[in-house]
Amino acid sequence: MRVAITGASGLIGTALVAHLRTQGHEVFKLVRRAASSSDEISWDPIAGTVDLHALQSVDGVVHLAGAGVGDHRWSDDYKREILDSRVNGTNTIVRALTQLDPKPRVLVSGSAIGWYGDTADRAVDETAPAGVGFLADVVQAWEAATLPAQEAGIRVVHARTGLVVAKHGGAWARMFPLFKMGVGGKLGNGKQYWSWISLRDEVAALTYCLTNESLSGAVNLTGPTPQTNAEVTKAMGKVMNRPTLFPAPAAALKLALGEFSTEVLGSSRVLPAVLTGAGFTWQDPTIDDAIRTAWQSK
Repeated sequence: MRVAITGASGLIGTALVAHLRTQGHEVFKLVRRAASSSDEISWDPIAGTVDLHALQSVDGVVHLAGAGVGDHRWSDDYKREILDSRVNGTNTIVRALTQLDPKPRVLVSGSAIGWYGDTADRAVDETAPAGVGFLADVVQAWEAATLPAQEAGIRVVHARTGLVVAKHGGAWARMFPLFKMGVGGKLGNGKQYWSWISLRDEVAALTYCLTNESLSGAVNLTGPTPQTNAEVTKAMGKVMNRPTLFPAPAAALKLALGEFSTEVLGSSRVLPAVLTGAGFTWQDPTIDDAIRTAWQSK
């Protein structure tokens, strides 16, 4: 396939580009500057422009671009950036795809398990309705922005990604150094569920969504067994052979993280029913596997 990717320089995008190329696909990276090589396509999600000539004849698009949810405290301005970067970027990509002739066969559009809100200890899958809260509202708007692509006959997959277990990016990149020093511990009471996925399974699942023509709509990209934060903490200590004696009190997290602490302390028990039903196989089916794979990566 000829595949174009936004967010190609991010944690997931970088790994996805490398994986797709090893699988024999031709990959083009969308960049927010003038293209400087034959595998780059210029776009400007703020101005709403894409180099349509360069995008012509791609078979599929994986749209991953968006401001990092946990990169900054959630001021009103940054919350607006989180929303706008997703909705405006998706509007730009979708508008471009619907102008192409022929149109790409598939758009795998980044999404998140934030759709479900706080589910406490209740397990949910792709059939569950949207939850409440800032991220749930963002994800609803994000996914709704793909509607013109669906109406144009493009197969659209909403890749609702969980917490990606990786050594060099995302939440785990902050956790690994703490646990290595022996000062890691549970967050709050530790009873909140974390729906995780290893980086290599995330990449494999995105590729599966891209190439499996039977998949469309919401697809949860999570591991098969969500764990509580306390269980994740125990697994971190086990894999890294470190003590886990220093819990972070909820009050301290709220002070340090502001409104984002509601996501850290919230519970999201999300099951990947669509991937399971489609026969997807996880390389890291347990949290121990995912942590070990990440910790041993270069």
